[in-house]
Amino acid sequence: MGPTRISTLVVAALAAAAVAWLLISSFYGSAPDLPWLPVVTLAGLAVLEAYAAVNTRARIERRPGRGPVNPLLVARFVALAKASALAGAIFAGFYAGLTGWLFLEPTNAAADDRPAGGAGLLASLALVAAALWLERSCRVPEQEDDEDREPGDRETPRGRL
Repeated sequence: MGPTRISTLVVAALAAAAVAWLLISSFYGSAPDLPWLPVVTLAGLAVLEAYAAVNTRARIERRPGRGPVNPLLVARFVALAKASALAGAIFAGFYAGLTGWLFLEPTNAAADDRPAGGAGLLASLALVAAALWLERSCRVPEQEDDEDREPGDRETPRGRL
């Protein structure tokens, strides 16, 4: 499994923005006000994943006062981070398309929905950032003994050559 590609996240966000623009321009008159619950949920997930990133990196680096890390937990965090980054990118694209359309719409209803749209965009971007940070925090650090070897040395199952 490789690291999450930024290009994948950008393409997902652009596709979601296009879908949101089409949907909102077609159905805005019959839609209810934008809810704040998705914004709070996305922001909460971002905070939890940022905390997990800090805690996991400290445990992987075996900082004082931190217990050892469970490898299965790290694998689960990587899967969570990859899924959250993609979901956050989709939400960010959707909120970007929605908010962009709301700023072009001159009605009072659109003006009332702008704060929720902008906050949703910020919360989604925070989730993407926290997910990428968590994914990066789960990487195995470089081995110190690799730098100590001389250029011609190689490792074999029985020791150095």
